[in-house]
Amino acid sequence: MSEETTKETVGEDVSAEDAGSPEVAEEEAAGAELQEELDHLEDEFQSLKDRHLRLAADFENYRKRAQSEMSESWIRAQADLVRRLLDALDDLQRVTALDPGESSVESVLEGVELVERKLLRAMKEAGVEVVEPEGEAFDPETMEAMMRVPAESEEDEDRVQQVFQKGYVFKGHLVRPARVSVMKAD
Repeated sequence: MSEETTKETVGEDVSAEDAGSPEVAEEEAAGAELQEELDHLEDEFQSLKDRHLRLAADFENYRKRAQSEMSESWIRAQADLVRRLLDALDDLQRVTALDPGESSVESVLEGVELVERKLLRAMKEAGVEVVEPEGEAFDPETMEAMMRVPAESEEDEDRVQQVFQKGYVFKGHLVRPARVSVMKAD
């Protein structure tokens, strides 16, 4: 018997007499069809697996790029704020470099006031708002009561009598509450 005339199928021996029968030919055709379908499914699986791996790698690259861009944006924003504050720092350094023997108190105060105005302008441009609530109703969201003082009238009840330290809000977020005294009826 030669190999050409004898075919083996999974789990069966085929003799030379059965090799030419129509049932064997049908089984061989069905087996070949199944093998072809299996090969096709394996190729499709490999293709989908490769696509999945590429998508996972693309997503990881996107995540790293987005994180890097966000970090870079944060650094640029901080650098912009520092740049805005440098003018005020330069002026402050000029004030501290004044010769005490040649400078009057008024000129030093004038220099310090100039620095304060520049700092406040730079902070406002950066989105910082000053909370200076003297005479306003006490707001525990933006103020911290440091002490109570007697109210002169009922209308003054729960109003800010004095601001010890201004508060600051940055783009809607409280940075520091205003520290105040609040009027209370006795």
